[in-house]
Amino acid sequence: MSSPLSVGLIGAGWIGSFHAETLASRLPNTRLAAVADPVPGAAERFSGVRAYRDPLQLIADPDVQAVAICSPATSHADLVVAAAQAGKHVFCEKPMALTLDDADRAIEAARTAGVALQVGFNRRFATDFAAMRARIDAGEIGTPQLLRSLTRDPGISAEVAARVKPWTIFNETLIHDFDTLCWLNPGARVTEVYAQADALVHPQFAEQGFLDTSVVQIRFDNGAFAVAEASFHAVYGYDIRGEVFGSGGVLLAGRAPEDAGKLNTELFAAAYTAQFAHFADCVLAGSEPSVTGADARIALEIALAARESIETTAPVALNGVLA
Repeated sequence: MSSPLSVGLIGAGWIGSFHAETLASRLPNTRLAAVADPVPGAAERFSGVRAYRDPLQLIADPDVQAVAICSPATSHADLVVAAAQAGKHVFCEKPMALTLDDADRAIEAARTAGVALQVGFNRRFATDFAAMRARIDAGEIGTPQLLRSLTRDPGISAEVAARVKPWTIFNETLIHDFDTLCWLNPGARVTEVYAQADALVHPQFAEQGFLDTSVVQIRFDNGAFAVAEASFHAVYGYDIRGEVFGSGGVLLAGRAPEDAGKLNTELFAAAYTAQFAHFADCVLAGSEPSVTGADARIALEIALAARESIETTAPVALNGVLA
């Protein structure tokens, strides 16, 4: 049996802390070696691992074989590049980047260094979503024609809403749905995006660019239509669902609203763990992860097109973004 993969984690916030626990105790083939976070005391909370304030010091740690990037989105691309250039394999939470240039820079850095790069689109590792994709691959519902993916977060306070950066609903929330829709329509290319969005929950922040509710329509070159939908304020819980209607049937994934949980770490605990198991397996075996930087770039291009659609109040044509 090979030695476990030694991982350093950057960003010890809500999801970073959950991932740290997964790497430390939920998987037999990973070991949490270090944590970096600039907030005093944040990294030190994890016993038995080295604590850093500066993520570059963690990346330089010779005992760290791979880096899990769970810091704020604005830092992702630079950290992917730094880790890759240091010869470290990279798991990066979504979004991998906020511009296409940065996405390309991250992808190229990993390619040049010959390191694995996996992005945290965890729905691909959820049992029900993965089963849906397997049945699509098996041809059970024929050609996908209508697809739907939705994310409804369980509430957002005015205090939090006031701090949300513009376009977060596309860059950090619906980007999951964009990836899911592309993944569930394999081989198809996105040709058009049309988005509508507003601040329906906290309209007092609309003038500063806050959006909490959105519907995005997507057209594929195989004729399929898709809808991605998001709200930051589902009072009944954390609601994640998917649907694919094809020429030969329909498939569903996700819980019914009455069974929705309150936390992402409750709903996707197994999927979060499975994605890191896959990452470690790929690194140890020298194979490419199934969720790549290229996948992250595709989802980002749709997110940026949705933003442009809001700004122009018109559909945005894409030059065949491969799904």
